[in-house]
Amino acid sequence: MKIGALTGLLTLLSFAAIAEPCEDSWELVFSDPGAGDWQEHWFVEGLKATVEYEEGGLVFTSGPVPREQTSHAVLWTKQSFTGDIRIEYDYTRLEYMTEAPSVNILYIQATGLGTEESPTDIFLSTAQREVPWMKSYFLNMNALHVSYATTGPKRSHYVAARRYPAKDEKSFMHGTMIQPNYENVDLFKAGETYHITALKEGNQLTFTAEREGKMHTFEWDTSAFPPVTAGRIGLRHMWARSSRYQNFRMFEKKN
Repeated sequence: MKIGALTGLLTLLSFAAIAEPCEDSWELVFSDPGAGDWQEHWFVEGLKATVEYEEGGLVFTSGPVPREQTSHAVLWTKQSFTGDIRIEYDYTRLEYMTEAPSVNILYIQATGLGTEESPTDIFLSTAQREVPWMKSYFLNMNALHVSYATTGPKRSHYVAARRYPAKDEKSFMHGTMIQPNYENVDLFKAGETYHITALKEGNQLTFTAEREGKMHTFEWDTSAFPPVTAGRIGLRHMWARSSRYQNFRMFEKKN
């Protein structure tokens, strides 16, 4: 090989090494097998929700009735995660619902408020959320929240981040919002599969959706809010939503 060609190759390899994340700094701490008994790894809130393994992934479906509170659902990891974390999964939207506003939410490191009514371990209060009103979460939990795959003809499709809890119901919309709010996001159509990476590292929260080599990245600085340091991961489906989650993995950053 000529010296010029060899130099060019080494340069490309150097850039590739810089672009690749340093896997040595992350430890795999959870991996969903996509088969067997899903309840070994997850628990669900929502009387009308269904969960099953299908095609090597987890198919999660909320109740069928738009604008009905009992048709909401949340799927939680039984395991909790500490410190800086990275969440990865392949996401495929399965329904075609467009008539009513509806949102998919990723809850990051959720805990209760540490009170008698809202114990730190949210599993102890899960019976209170058999009907998963949104306010039961944003008033009674410490968590980060990422909205995506939003629907509805009269609202823009957006990706947004929030920090719970809200002081009250009226303050939820503005008091928990982490800027910026990304509007008119033309992603997550039914049948399309995206590789999702959500990274919470220090005061930075990043949500990336990759499909066919195209990266769509959404970033937030959370330093204006108290830090979220430990807790469970949740997948919220508002009414009439269904999605497949494959290759679901959790990483914690090594000390």
